[in-house]
Amino acid sequence: MNILLMLREAFYGADPNLIEELKKIGDVTVLYTDKGIDKEELKKEVENTDIILVNIVKIDKDIMDAAPNLKYIVKFGAGVDNIDVGYARQKGIRVTSAPGLNAQAVADHAFGLMLSAARDIPGKDKEVKSNHWDTTMGFEIYNKKLGIIGFGAIGKALAKRAMGFDMKTMVFGNYKDYELAEKLNADFIERDQLFKEADYIIIATSLTDKNRQFINKETLALMKPTAFLINISRGQLVNEKDLIDALKNRQIKGAALDVFEKEPPVNELPHLKNVVATPHVGGASYEAVARISNVSISNIKKFLNGEELDYEVL
Repeated sequence: MNILLMLREAFYGADPNLIEELKKIGDVTVLYTDKGIDKEELKKEVENTDIILVNIVKIDKDIMDAAPNLKYIVKFGAGVDNIDVGYARQKGIRVTSAPGLNAQAVADHAFGLMLSAARDIPGKDKEVKSNHWDTTMGFEIYNKKLGIIGFGAIGKALAKRAMGFDMKTMVFGNYKDYELAEKLNADFIERDQLFKEADYIIIATSLTDKNRQFINKETLALMKPTAFLINISRGQLVNEKDLIDALKNRQIKGAALDVFEKEPPVNELPHLKNVVATPHVGGASYEAVARISNVSISNIKKFLNGEELDYEVL
């Protein structure tokens, strides 16, 4: 059994046990993908691959067609927008993900980004290290209005954390768990109301063809001039040109972004003074990686034994 492992470099170090366990199952090829991988090179790598374990590398029709032995794609994470699931289904290739297993890490990071943007913590850190000692004003998150777009595992974790800051939580999304929302003091509202009223908006929804560039000139125009936008989901949910314009024109106060349309980003967005940027590390905690590793290894063993898979994408 030939297994191709394509994760971000830090993930390998976070759980060395992953590779050792996979080696007990089959022959393992490890690729380091932080700087991307050439598509033609990848097509050669998958020629004899039976199982792909992948984080963010795109597995599309061309890659699957170049892998005649491919039987199973394991997503090392939740969102499967980098995998052509429909085409995999046509070819009889199984696909699983690991939904919710990094939700706590991502929610932690979202609050870190929110606090960092509200108080310009990265900027103050740089100033002190450059021997500058200036006082500037920031914003509190206590008792403010938090708008969450999406109420899956991450959205719920965000709402729970917001209770500790006495925030008023508003949620917009297709999935509505009214019982849990009531327990978390969260209210489901319409899109425009959320954008108009929220002091902080966190994007926590999966990327689909329908919500691509959901954040755009129209929705940004609804936001308060003192509001902040935080994205810990997918960069393609945001029209980056429109966001750059809104930030430059001080139409909104700032943004904190862990994800970008192209990664690494190629435009000026992460360099703007009123933007806090991190390199798609929301789910990169030791604990989350361990949880996902355990589920991934378990699923591969189940696949080989002909057992029912956990979190299969149908």
